Amino acid sequence: MDAPMITFTEAQIMAWVAPIFWPFLRVLGVFASAPIFSSRSVPMRLKVALAFLIAVCIQPALPEPPMLSLTSPEALGAVIQQIAIGVSIGLAVRIVFAAVEMAGEIIGLQMGLNFAGFFDPATNAQSSPVGRYFGNITMLLFVVMNGHLMLIMAVAASFHTFPVGGDMLAVVQTMRLHELGGLIFYYGLWIALPMIGMLLFVNVVLGIITRIAPQMNVFAIGFPLTLSVGLVGIAFTLPLLDQPVLQLMRVVTDLFLAG
Repeated sequence: MDAPMITFTEAQIMAWVAPIFWPFLRVLGVFASAPIFSSRSVPMRLKVALAFLIAVCIQPALPEPPMLSLTSPEALGAVIQQIAIGVSIGLAVRIVFAAVEMAGEIIGLQMGLNFAGFFDPATNAQSSPVGRYFGNITMLLFVVMNGHLMLIMAVAASFHTFPVGGDMLAVVQTMRLHELGGLIFYYGLWIALPMIGMLLFVNVVLGIITRIAPQMNVFAIGFPLTLSVGLVGIAFTLPLLDQPVLQLMRVVTDLFLAG
């Protein structure tokens, strides 16, 4: 006598898979765009495994997902929605790094170090030493201040703010990512403002010295002086960098915690 075959319906399979599948897609979207996680030095297999582990861990805290048929247009729309929301969360976190790196670019320009720019393979763009240094410091602060844990909290909270199967246009309108671009300039200038004022004062003093003693070669003493003052200013600015970074992280996470 043949043994009875074990069969499963599509509804049963989706009931088992859906609670893990939708968080898995959203976390993968975050890893595709978020700083540190999207680095080329992180293997793709590790990203997929870590995304699956996070999806399994946060699944009990998530609301019950809707039952969508695998062959329905709603399922395709939900897949696109999860990836889009995950990428949006990663891009929002990248604004924290972009603001600090912009401050470093401005400071490097005032110090005269932007001529020493180099190609950064991590971003596929030209970068200055000061901007890259501020970016690395921000990366360390991000880890020290548990920014990676705040990122996972934002992903979990986004399922309450933007549930699976919701209106994609309403999600884009609620996130207002186009308005977050202004934060790059706002916080970037805020961080660089003390250094801009200090180097501006040095340049004014050099201009006065040039008028008083025209025979003095201002180019011979101007570059070493601005470089030295800039390095001293950076040494005093770095201990204060945690406040704007923390405030930026709160602004970004509140966007997905409260919508």
